Amino acid sequence: MTQTRPPFMIDWSSRSKMRGPGEQSLGKLLHDLRDRLAPDAQGISLTYVDGRGMRKLNREHRGKNMTTDVLSFPSSAEKGAFPHLGDIVISLPTAEKMAKKFGVSRRREVETLVIHGFLHLCGQDHEQDRGEMMALQAQLERELLDEEPLAMSLKRGRKPGSKVKKLKDGSRVVVTGRAAAALVRRERVKKDKKVKVKKVAKAPKEAGPKRGPGRPRKEAAAPAPAKRLVRRRRPAPSRSGVIS
Repeated sequence: MTQTRPPFMIDWSSRSKMRGPGEQSLGKLLHDLRDRLAPDAQGISLTYVDGRGMRKLNREHRGKNMTTDVLSFPSSAEKGAFPHLGDIVISLPTAEKMAKKFGVSRRREVETLVIHGFLHLCGQDHEQDRGEMMALQAQLERELLDEEPLAMSLKRGRKPGSKVKKLKDGSRVVVTGRAAAALVRRERVKKDKKVKVKKVAKAPKEAGPKRGPGRPRKEAAAPAPAKRLVRRRRPAPSRSGVIS
């Protein structure tokens, strides 16, 4: 006999001027996450905010006066008439910025943030564990979205000094130790080359005659060379006293 699961209600709200993905885009993902991670949950809230609203929430609840991409607020009590899993708050301006950085759509970035926030609602914490949460997030992105995880899934919770390396096939891996140091050196060399190319000065153009508005001025003629005065020597008077 198959056990029927309770209905899963999603409360959508937006406090941002930007438009985020709705139930048609994220409904299936949230239901799949419920079935995989919290089968007894019957409800969840998803709220979109702008940068100012996210900064206020981050300051009030975490003591950080800065904006962020996603915040999660777990709830053990009931909200309304159904057991509520918690609230996920996503900053759409930050999601748009990160999507442009990674070269993906806003919807793809929001999907990653939803998975990240859902894991926090289930008790996961990448700031306390040894990378288990981010490994699970990358696995869920591959299985539920059928896509490679974004760089965010690799960067959060990794060891200090590690770097994210992009492979030829487009996938990303985390490297540490000598591999990370070599990657830093290569990036530095590329950056120095770009700076040198920008600093190469172009040959200055010869300055032509300036023209004012209206009819062009006639160029002043070069002054004629000064005539050389030749003094004629007076002939010496002849002894006879007659000038020839």
